[in-house]
Amino acid sequence: MSGGRLRDQVVRFPKSLEGRFRSRLHDERIAAWLGIALGVSFSTAFITGLISHFMQHPPDWLHWPSRPINFYRVTQGLHVIGGLATIPLLLAKLWTVYPKLFQWPPFRSLAHAVERGLVFVLVGGSLFQLVTGLLNISYWYAFPFFFTVAHYWTAYLVFGALIIHIANEWAKARHTVMRKPNDDLDRRSFLLSVFAASGTVALFTVGEAFSPLGRLALLAPRRPGVGPQRLPVNRTALAAGVTVSARDPRWRLSVTGRVQRELSLSLAELRAMPQHTVRLPITCVEGWSVSGTWTGVRLSDVLARAGASAEARIRVVSLQGGGAYRTSEVDTAHWRDPDTLLALSLNGEPLALDHGFPCRLIAPNRPGVLQTKWITSLVAE
Repeated sequence: MSGGRLRDQVVRFPKSLEGRFRSRLHDERIAAWLGIALGVSFSTAFITGLISHFMQHPPDWLHWPSRPINFYRVTQGLHVIGGLATIPLLLAKLWTVYPKLFQWPPFRSLAHAVERGLVFVLVGGSLFQLVTGLLNISYWYAFPFFFTVAHYWTAYLVFGALIIHIANEWAKARHTVMRKPNDDLDRRSFLLSVFAASGTVALFTVGEAFSPLGRLALLAPRRPGVGPQRLPVNRTALAAGVTVSARDPRWRLSVTGRVQRELSLSLAELRAMPQHTVRLPITCVEGWSVSGTWTGVRLSDVLARAGASAEARIRVVSLQGGGAYRTSEVDTAHWRDPDTLLALSLNGEPLALDHGFPCRLIAPNRPGVLQTKWITSLVAE
C-alpha cells in the first residue's frame, strides 16, 4: 500500500475527543504485530476446536483413528492453553486500537460501514469466545445457553470475520511491519510485556496437560495428581446420581444388540476374564489431561464372546439417569484396539466410585467425556 493511501486513512475524532488519545502506544506498528500474533492464535484455536468438536460429535462418514494415543491430548491442550494465552494479546490489541472506535464520521461509505460491521463481529465474537471459554474451564456456567453449541457456531463467525479482516488489512500491516523500525523504548517495552504476560499464562497452565510441569499449573482448573487415585474428577458419582446403583452387588454388565448371543456379566465374571494393563490419559475438554495405569478386560474380548460383528459400532450406556454424555459410541477402530478396556482398576487399586466403579471405558485418543463411567450395558449397532 502506498504512503499516500496510508495518509488518506489518518483517523480523525470529534472535536470533543481531540487530545484524549495522545499515548504513543496507540500505534500502527504495535497493532500490526499484535494482529499477527492474534491471527496465529485464533487460527490455531479454530482448527483445534474443530478437531475437538468432530471427535465428540463425528458425522457418520468420519472415523477417527485410535492412534496416536495422545493426539487429542495435544490438540485439546493446545486449544485451551493457547486460548488462555490469547487473553493478554487481545486486551492489548483492543487497548492499542480503541481510539479508532471513535473515529469521525463513523463510516465514510457503504463499504466502510460493512467493514466496520465485520470488525464489530470480530471484536464481539472474540470477547465472547474467550470469556465463555474461561468460564467453561472454571466450571462457572453463568449463562443460559449450552456452551459447546454457542462456542462452536460463534467460532465460524469469528474466523470468517478474521479472514476478511486479514484480507482487508494485509497490505497495510505488511507495509507497517516491514518498514524500518523506529520504535522507542516505550513501544518495545509494551510489546515485550504483552508477550511476556501471554507466555506467563501459558507457563502456569501448561502443567495441566504436561505432567512434568504439573507443579507450575497454578492457573489450571485441575492439577495432575490431585483427586481420587491421583487423577482429577469432573463429574462425581454423587453429581451423576449413581452412588447407590453403582454399589449394588446385583450389578451386571449386559451385552445386547446385533450379537450372536447376549451376555450378562457380573463384576466377578469380568475379573475372571484375562486382564490387561495399559497406560492411557484422561483428556478433558477443559484442557487438562493426566495419564493413569488402567487394568481391566479388553472391550474386544467381551464383544468377541458375544459374537458381535467386526464392523459393529458399540453404544456404551452409563448408570446415570440423564445428561448429554450418558451414552457414547465406540467406533470399530477404537473397540478393536487392544488398549481399549473395560477398566476395573486404576493405578493398582480397585476403581474408585468417582472414577466409574464398577466398570468404565478407557480408550486411546478419545475425549474424556466419551470415556463413559459406571457402565451398565453395551449395545452393538
